[in-house]
This record gives sequence, C-alpha cells and structure tokens, in this order.
Amino acid sequence: MTIYENKPSYLNEQKGLTSWLFTLDHKRIGIMYLASIFFFFIVGGIFALLLRTELLTPGKTFLEAKSYNQFFTLHGTIMVFLVIIPGIPASLGNFVLPLQLGAKDVAFPRLNLMSYYIYVFGSLLAVFSIFLGAIDTGWTFYAPYSLQTQEKVVMMVTAAFILGFSSIFTGINFISTIHKLRAPGMNWFKMPLFVWGIYATSIIQVMATPVLGITLALIVVERLIKIGIFDPTLGGDPILFQHFFWFYSHPAVYIMILPGMAIISELITTFSQKKIFGYRLIAFSSIAIAIISFLVWGHHMFVSGQSALIGMIFSALTFLVAIPSGIKVFNWVATLYKGSISFATPMLYALSFLFLFTIGGLTGVFLAVLSVDVHLHDTYFVVAHFHYVMVGGTFMAFLGGVYYWWPKMFGKMYDERIGQLGAWLVFLGFNLTFFVQFYLGSQGMPRRYYNYLQQFQTLHVISTMGAYLLGLGFLVVLINWIHALFYGKVAPANPFHATTLEWTHASSPPIAHNFVRQPIVTEEPYCYGDEPHHIHGLAHKGA
Repeated sequence: MTIYENKPSYLNEQKGLTSWLFTLDHKRIGIMYLASIFFFFIVGGIFALLLRTELLTPGKTFLEAKSYNQFFTLHGTIMVFLVIIPGIPASLGNFVLPLQLGAKDVAFPRLNLMSYYIYVFGSLLAVFSIFLGAIDTGWTFYAPYSLQTQEKVVMMVTAAFILGFSSIFTGINFISTIHKLRAPGMNWFKMPLFVWGIYATSIIQVMATPVLGITLALIVVERLIKIGIFDPTLGGDPILFQHFFWFYSHPAVYIMILPGMAIISELITTFSQKKIFGYRLIAFSSIAIAIISFLVWGHHMFVSGQSALIGMIFSALTFLVAIPSGIKVFNWVATLYKGSISFATPMLYALSFLFLFTIGGLTGVFLAVLSVDVHLHDTYFVVAHFHYVMVGGTFMAFLGGVYYWWPKMFGKMYDERIGQLGAWLVFLGFNLTFFVQFYLGSQGMPRRYYNYLQQFQTLHVISTMGAYLLGLGFLVVLINWIHALFYGKVAPANPFHATTLEWTHASSPPIAHNFVRQPIVTEEPYCYGDEPHHIHGLAHKGA
C-alpha cells in the first residue's frame, strides 16, 4: 500500500526526497511543518509525562530537584516555541489558506521555504543545547536568574531568537497573500473565517515578535558583555525584562488561540450544515482580539510592585478581551441551534473546544481581578487556566482541523470509530489532568514546585492518571493517522459537504497548482440547505 494514488496530485507530481526538501509548493511546506510540529509535540509530551510521574509522590519519585526544573523548562519551551505558536499557522495555514483564497500559492514561495528551514534550524539548535546542558530557567527565561545561572542559556535563547524570524516571515507572507492573491470576486466579506483568523494572527506575529527578539538579544548581550540591562547587580532592572517579555508573550497567547478559533468557525458551520451566525461579528472580533492583545500585558505583573492605578487599568483592559471572545462563542452556539449536526470526529474536537475554552476563558476573568490574582498568582490555578486555553483550546482545534482537512491533504479517509475513540480519550484525559489543578491552586499549591505537602498527594495522583489517559488518547490519534496514510479509503473531493473553495474546486489531494481553472467567487461563503445554493465560488473562468 502507498499514500500516493495514480491520479495527478501535489504528492506525486515530483518524487524523491530532494523534491520535498527544495519544494516551493505551499502544500508540501505545510505538510513538512505538520510532521515537524508533531514530532516536537511528542518530545514535549514525553517531558510532561515525566513531570507528572515525578509528582505522584511528595519528595523524590525518580527525578532530582534540578532535573525536575530542567524538565519543566524543556516541556514549556518546546511546547510554546516549537509547537503551539507555529502549529496552526505554519502547517494548516500554509496548506489551506491559498486554497481557500483561490490562489495557486502564497505570495512569496521562496520566503515560505526559508521560513521552514529557519524553524528547523532554530529547533535543532534548541535540541542541541539540551545535550550541552539543559537549562532550568522556565520557558519565560526570567531575569536576573537567566543571567546568573551557569546553564546554556545563551544557546537556548538564541534558538528562540532564530525561531522568531520564521514566525515574522510567515506572517508577512500570509498578509501579502490575503491582500493580493484573492480569487476574482472575493472581497473581504467573502473570505472564509479561517482566513480572517490567520490574518489577525499574522498581524500580531509581525508586530509583536520583534519585541521578543530584542529582549532575548539583550539577555545574550548582558550575559556575554556584562552590560547592566536586567541584572540589578550590574545596575539593571529585572522588572524591565518582565515588561518586554509580556508585551510579546500576551499577544503570543492570541497567536496561539486565534488560529484555533478560526478552525472552529469552519468546523461548526460545516458539521451543522448551516450558515455561520454573525459572520461579520466573528471576523471583526478576530481583529479586535489582535488589537486588544497589545494592551493587557501588565496583568501578568499584578504582584511585581506596579502602582495600584496601573494594575486597575490593566485589569479593566483584560476584562475587555472577554467581549470579542464571548461574541465568537455566542455565535458558534447560535450556529449550532437548529443545525443538522453531525458528530463526526472533527466536530467532537470542535465541541470539546467550546467546553474547554469556555472554562479557560472564565478562569482568565478570575485572574484579571486584582484581589483574586494576588491569591492565585504562581499557583496551579494558573497552570490549569493556561492549559485549558492552550491545549483545551488551541490544540483541540488543531486536532480537529487536521482531521477535517486530512482527506484534502492526503486523499485518504481516516477510521471514524478510532477517531471518535481518540477524541473521547483526549477529552476525558485532559479534564482529569487539569480540572483538579484549579482546586490545588486555590488551596495554595505553588506551580513549578518539586515537593509538596502530603495533603495534596491525592489530587496529584488523579492529575497524573489523567495525564496517562491523555497520552493514550494522543497515541490513538497518531495510530489512526498512520493507518489512514497507508490503508485509508480513497477520499472523495468533498466528503463533508463543505462550501469553501478548497472543498468545492480542488481535488483531494489537490494538483500541484491547486485548481484546474481559476475560481470566481459569486456568493458569500457558508451557504447551506434552503439558502441560495450558489456554492461559494461556483463559477469558473472559461466555464
């Protein structure tokens, strides 16, 4: 068996390893990103399981305290910089966005390939630094500790600095593609909502990532030359590092979650077979989230000594983020109302997203309250909140998106029963792992601690058992994808009856240049049922 079919497609137009390594095809680059990202996800997940195993008992289970610090640093760094931030835009964004726009490729194909190799180089440098001496600063590289520790901070920070260029170049490419390569007739309000989400994400990538790059460069300069920037012993200010870091890292939260929201808009409307409720509100809410994300970094610093007035302002601005996020959730639920809902595997992940992201969003509101945050700051409550947003939100959407576009990417159907089993295992394992951590944090269990009081052990055991179940769920997902690649049934062009251009006008898998003829968009997207059935982009040039 082989994943290549006899019919022409981007998969078999050229063969051999070099045809992939030097490809300019956005679809192949997206597949290479997807494989790389899931490889690093497995590595980061292994570190997570080791951490949870260590926390089965108070004191030492099998790791020393220093090793524990190194493992949670590597888990966080790999998951944030190598998986979640590049995850959806670089893989699914690369593959799907030009197809949804009716374009043959992205605006700058060579820049696209260079972005991938920058990602690979930065990732390998990060992995290589582990072998020289794993760092133990946490994924935030907080000064002054990152300046004073003897670990290989410079190499890991340099790797993160390099990865930033990949993010910036990808953002520039997508913005240019969306502005210049839309199919004839596709105005801004005929674009799929996935495109709107990637557009908002790209704006944040281009504007916020240079701030992180400069901050990390200053860490390297201060370590090597001993110029006082962040280190108080040299006349620097460690609070300045926090301002710089969170000015990037809170927008980075939305670099992670906005693409996930964009996927959910596609899944909800497709598997409800109903036009999305409030298309323009969802589109504008993506832009609103992108703008507000630059104004709320100070809520990470309520206990840093900043003035009460500034804390109050940042608290109010943080509440403001809930408005566009709430608009999205309300409109998704309204779309489900009286829809012809199919509980296929992608839809299970979309519904999981709605449940888990709502919990993550609501607990974020708790943390925006000054008095509550002082109590919960640096506890397991924050760990649970972060994972409900990033994993329960972004990664659930990512898995749903991969399942949704799997037939388009590879021309093969996955096993639906195994897909649903994996979705349930992931959902149950995730909640078992992290929901108890809200209670742990509210009772005073600090995050990043190697040891803990005996009274917390039962909940830690439950959390660890949940992590094992979650890992089993991800293993089932991986097995299903591998099975589908080699033994899956041949996929029809549009197995889910979707209405966007990649489904209505491209084969599964698409040909090298995406479309036989240039699509012409004549109607708004997402027309189903009794609505005017001029499917999105029905007309063709020369048809």
